[in-house]
Amino acid sequence: MDALSTADLIEAERVLYHHFFCYVKSMALNCAVHLSIPNAIHLRGGSATLSELIADTGLHPSRLPNLQRLMNVLTISSVFTASHQPATSSSTTAGLSGEEIVYKLTAASRLLVDGDKLCGMSPLMHFLVRPLTITPFFGMHTWFKDELAASKSFFEMAHGCDRWEMTSKNAEDNSIFNEAMVADCQLVMEIFLREAGTEIFSLLSSIVDVGGGIGAASAAITRSFPHIKCTVLDLPQVISQAPQANGTVNFVAGDMFKFIPPADAVLLRRFFTFKCGWYVVCPALLGR
Repeated sequence: MDALSTADLIEAERVLYHHFFCYVKSMALNCAVHLSIPNAIHLRGGSATLSELIADTGLHPSRLPNLQRLMNVLTISSVFTASHQPATSSSTTAGLSGEEIVYKLTAASRLLVDGDKLCGMSPLMHFLVRPLTITPFFGMHTWFKDELAASKSFFEMAHGCDRWEMTSKNAEDNSIFNEAMVADCQLVMEIFLREAGTEIFSLLSSIVDVGGGIGAASAAITRSFPHIKCTVLDLPQVISQAPQANGTVNFVAGDMFKFIPPADAVLLRRFFTFKCGWYVVCPALLGR
């Protein structure tokens, strides 16, 4: 191979270090949420200094330099913003310039504030950024080399069962998974109903949400379109955690590959690598 120039070497090192340490951002975000930093900033009216965050999160004052490093990571990654303001007389974090850093929420961190029933995304982070979810990735190279594992995921190799078996055997995982799906669904459905809801759902009187979890999507639909009778179909361990039927949402435990209850339309969700999409399949409108 040809020798790399100095500029190429520096850029190559930068790219590799970015990959080596990319986990730090998700771990830092996980730490911030567990420390309730988004909540603390929100309760301060949307902005807070380091000393205020120390007080509101209950951290020992000796952790202030560490907290500042944590906030630096999350500011660089656009989770929070940082600006300078004149320090107050009681401030313990003022610099030599007489100013202190003030952190504010961004659109991203607003989604991590507890109590937002519409767009709270913290449960999804609790599901994705944890040992049970992350550990299988350490065996990815083994999975590629193992010909006998071709029909398994590396989740199965690590845990001895697939993702759905895990939720059926592990009550805590089942609860975390369902809460995560509700959080993600509420946000996506807000966008979906806002942008295309009337055009699609005004034509329907019934719909079955296939793999609909504990009914977050159906609940959102019936709130906006009370005339629609919604049925949620999902696995028994999921339906067992669903709220009781309220007259507009009916829950059915079963296997989508064996039976789907009849309705005017079927609601499906498909995940891609970096995005997901909703599909409403309506045989009647398609002439079938």
